[in-house]
Amino acid sequence: MTTSTGVARLQVVALDCPDPTALAAFYAAVLGTSVEETDTDWVQLAPAGGTPLAFQRVADHRPPRWPGAEHPQQIHLDLEVDDLDAGEASVVALGARKHEVQPGEAFRVFLDPAGHPFCLVLP
Repeated sequence: MTTSTGVARLQVVALDCPDPTALAAFYAAVLGTSVEETDTDWVQLAPAGGTPLAFQRVADHRPPRWPGAEHPQQIHLDLEVDDLDAGEASVVALGARKHEVQPGEAFRVFLDPAGHPFCLVLP
């Protein structure tokens, strides 16, 4: 494997949404972290062992439709859990919805409160 020096470093992953405060609260509870930075249009979580996750207000946000190409997901998060059933119960209690399409057994697909797909995956 060749190592190279990149041009940049990943600073943050940001998701567009209609209500950054609400979506940040959902992911803060899922990831066990806290809000680090906030203003009316941007809320950023404290890093939970990696790159921070942030949420940006978009007034005309349209959630992606997965699977499908009309409004593709473009990005999704894979969140590792030790137990899929326990993880599912927790994220649903926090406001996620289980997607009707479940293409595999080692992971489960959910929609966050703003409609973004994310997966719970086994290690």
